[in-house]
Amino acid sequence: MKKWIPTTMAVVLMASVMAACSSSKTEDKPASNAGATTAASTKPAEKTKFSISLRTLAFGHVEKSPDINQDKWVKKLEELTNSDMNIVLVPHKEYEQKMIQMFATNDIPDVVQGSGGVNGKEMAGSVKAGVFQPLDELLKKYGQNLLKKVPKDAWDNVTYNGKIYAIPEYLSNPSRRSIFIRKDLLDKAGLGVPKTVDEYMAVLRKFKEMGVENPYMGRENFKYADSFFGAYDVYPYLSMFEKSGDQILPKFFDTENMTKALQTYKTMFDEGLINKEFATINATVFKNTILAGKAGMWSMNANEMLQWETQLKATVPTGDIEIISSPTGPDGKGGHYLYGPAPRAYFINKNVKNAEQIIKFFDWMMSDEAEKFFTFGIQGDTYTEANGKIDYKAPTDPAAVDEERYRQSFLWLVQDTTYNKGTLSLTEDGKKLMNVYDTTLKNEGRDGINFEPRLESLMKNPDISPLSDQAPPVILSHMVKMVYGKEPISDWPKVLEEWKSKGGNEVIKEATEKFNSKDSGTTVSMPRK
Repeated sequence: MKKWIPTTMAVVLMASVMAACSSSKTEDKPASNAGATTAASTKPAEKTKFSISLRTLAFGHVEKSPDINQDKWVKKLEELTNSDMNIVLVPHKEYEQKMIQMFATNDIPDVVQGSGGVNGKEMAGSVKAGVFQPLDELLKKYGQNLLKKVPKDAWDNVTYNGKIYAIPEYLSNPSRRSIFIRKDLLDKAGLGVPKTVDEYMAVLRKFKEMGVENPYMGRENFKYADSFFGAYDVYPYLSMFEKSGDQILPKFFDTENMTKALQTYKTMFDEGLINKEFATINATVFKNTILAGKAGMWSMNANEMLQWETQLKATVPTGDIEIISSPTGPDGKGGHYLYGPAPRAYFINKNVKNAEQIIKFFDWMMSDEAEKFFTFGIQGDTYTEANGKIDYKAPTDPAAVDEERYRQSFLWLVQDTTYNKGTLSLTEDGKKLMNVYDTTLKNEGRDGINFEPRLESLMKNPDISPLSDQAPPVILSHMVKMVYGKEPISDWPKVLEEWKSKGGNEVIKEATEKFNSKDSGTTVSMPRK
């Protein structure tokens, strides 16, 4: 048996992998789909060979795989699309660092997965530098299904200087994250579903009294542990600018509400309502702790609720997870940050010679055949079909659940990633979850003014630049110290001065000017909620 090569080695080996893959070619003759044969004979068309970098996304099935390129679902995908992929995994926890390294060393695959728009920090200015090719003409010829089904705002998110540079995943509902609660524990506590911050704190205190190890499950950098910043509308993220007087400022400049949010977390820390080591808990430990039955409440993408519940029941048979409304703050509102229209996107290297075939590969992902494969798997293996009716039983074994999640979410590169309608519509629990999107999540969420492309003053100064769901490093450092009691929360105005002194004044100036400009070359998106 082969020894497992850790995913972190995938990037170290990029140079040799990319060199082997970058020269891949397929014949230039058009075909009606990714797996088409030539019109003149029954001989299969030449396989579409390409390398592609994919973030592991902390998916267990991916990170535990000894060789993802030999995975049965990858092999079946290649068979269905007449392709030969070489997947290069980029470790989730080192994603930004490894992406920047990729561009710095010029070890760039044929296709690169980015986190959304053309100006993401991880893209290191590569689109502007001409690393990737515009796709408009190729899409018109070979990507008609993509152009038809992917919404305009997702295409806008991957457009630079009037040209499309990537194929985007898309979201029909930007309110994606939610509060998960152990409903069995809440029922045992004898309390109602909390709504306000104070009611949430009462539930967490009761969970602590009941012996729940992590009443509210924390995680490093406040990722998926930021619900109370939403209650006070002070998310320190990239899309969270607001108008204050005659200036455009980050929302964390709201000192009154930011200090209230920080005090909430400090109270949780002091009372043991959040793990004392939350600042070092990574995504894997976060999930494993929850699935071991050691958490009462946490934040997660709503579409994963049923799979997480299934995995929890393997440890806690009576475990019951429900999604509830996020905590509301002084304005009576709350919710997590609203996602952009394109959570991930796929860029094609300018040196690729078979770009039209790669476009066809992605275009196939919009087909009925693709939807059936990614949703249900392989006929006779994971599902049966009789008289047009599919019989599919969702897995219950934790490893099999991980595998299903990997097939439906990781491998299905272009889709509406809000939720998998095919599997959810088969069960009452699934239908209930879809209803949560149309009710609970539809009515909550925080957003702000956003600039696309990203402000130049942010791109040149990483220390003060936020990510889509992470505070700027200089801000984040003080947030953690204040929750841990290493700095007084009352010093927040000093933190703002430090941010401004390190380039923040330029950010405010540029944001204000571009907001007021009618012809700045920048798209200014106003809050959606």
